[in-house]
Amino acid sequence: MKELIVISGKGGTGKTSILASLAALADKIVIADCDVDASNLHLVIDHTVKVTEPFSGGKQARIKQGYCIACGKCEELCRFDAIYFDGPGNGTVPKTFRIDPLSCEGCGVCAWFCAENAIAYEAADNGKLFVSESKFGMFVHARLFPGEENSGKLVTLVRNTAKEIGEKDGAELMLVDGSPGIGCPVIASITGADHVLAVTEPTRSGRHDLERIIDLAAHFSLPVMVAVNKYDINETISAEIEDFARSKGAVVAGRIRYDSAVTEAMIRNIPVVEIKDSDAAEDIRALWNTIESIII
Repeated sequence: MKELIVISGKGGTGKTSILASLAALADKIVIADCDVDASNLHLVIDHTVKVTEPFSGGKQARIKQGYCIACGKCEELCRFDAIYFDGPGNGTVPKTFRIDPLSCEGCGVCAWFCAENAIAYEAADNGKLFVSESKFGMFVHARLFPGEENSGKLVTLVRNTAKEIGEKDGAELMLVDGSPGIGCPVIASITGADHVLAVTEPTRSGRHDLERIIDLAAHFSLPVMVAVNKYDINETISAEIEDFARSKGAVVAGRIRYDSAVTEAMIRNIPVVEIKDSDAAEDIRALWNTIESIII
């Protein structure tokens, strides 16, 4: 099973919309949305959730108020200033300690040294993993709760789950919607992939972001294809971006015209290739033909 990840240097380039259309055009696929911090692929792929599982990216400490004797050892040892002496009384002492869950880094030192066993050290509830059915194939996605960390760990869980499902179902291609940028979630997304499709737009910042993506992919020895979305809003910069991509060894896989049908598709919660007489849909079909000839 081949693995194609679609990424972009920033949000809003059309990465997710393009991937949804590729999913509609491809056969024997499994889909993974690894943009766990701000997932939205589920908004343009009609699906039915079949499995929901909690995600824990680590552990977190919690004072068991009935055991606390207010000795203060936990507050003394906490390096993150997460423990406060303002918890409720428990009949033994008039006031106990409290751990702020937003400040706690889950190191476990307080629980280890508490002589009264008054601190619970438990798996944190950081998000949700979903396994869904869609008309294009099985679809694995997730939601990291606001402010939570370990997005890379959740990305890896999404990818591994999708890969297991794809191998079991005989899928020939895993389509992955990656996070924008080049940070930890992106690195977790592209590690072990076969091909990268970088979606960019014809702006100076778009060229800069594409350069970072190509360099990141080169670090992992991954071949890169490039698609310039909304290329016709500035054809001069589009040509510059394509020349730059070729100079870095990337394949220019296609151009996509600006098309209001893309917005219509978002409103209707469908891939743009399902809208008739769409210029963007025509361009994405040509893009997929090029991609298919390379990866399959």
